[in-house]
Amino acid sequence: MSCCGKSRERMKTSLAARNPLPPAANVPSPPGTVVFEYTGRTRLTVIGPVTHARYEFIGFGARVQVDPRDSPSVATVPALRRV
Repeated sequence: MSCCGKSRERMKTSLAARNPLPPAANVPSPPGTVVFEYTGRTRLTVIGPVTHARYEFIGFGARVQVDPRDSPSVATVPALRRV
C-alpha cells in the first residue's frame, strides 16, 4: 500500500507554482498607504485579505507600507502597530 503524503506534497508544490503570491512591493497600491511596525522578535509574513499582497516583516522594528484596503485586517495582528 502506498503513502498519499508524497502526492499531497506534489499537489501543494504545483499549486504554489501556478498561483504564487506576489510581494507587496510588486502590487500596485492606491495612494495613502498605511505603515505598520513589527514589535515581535522573529520574521512575520502577513497576506492581505483584499489584495492578496504579501507583507514581509523581517524583525523587530521593521516597517512596511500596507495597502489601505488590507490595513483593517493587518491592524488585528497582535505584533503589529500602525505608525
